Amino acid sequence: MATIPISEAREHLADLGNRVSLRGERMVVERRGKRLFALVPMEDVELLERLEDKLDLDALRAAKDQPTKSWAQVKKALGL
Repeated sequence: MATIPISEAREHLADLGNRVSLRGERMVVERRGKRLFALVPMEDVELLERLEDKLDLDALRAAKDQPTKSWAQVKKALGL
């Protein structure tokens, strides 16, 4: 994955956007050697969102099988 300084990203944003969206390139934008953010194709973002949704659903299904406590029990355990 290419790394570019933020100053270059500012100057060439339209070109970088084309490289990412049309060629599927991925780039990390950095400032003083610190990674700030990435430019990635929308397909990558959509995949990440689907993966997050699956993880959330898996966690919800696992939590569904856990025993529950009443609100009064929770307040008592927290000392409220």
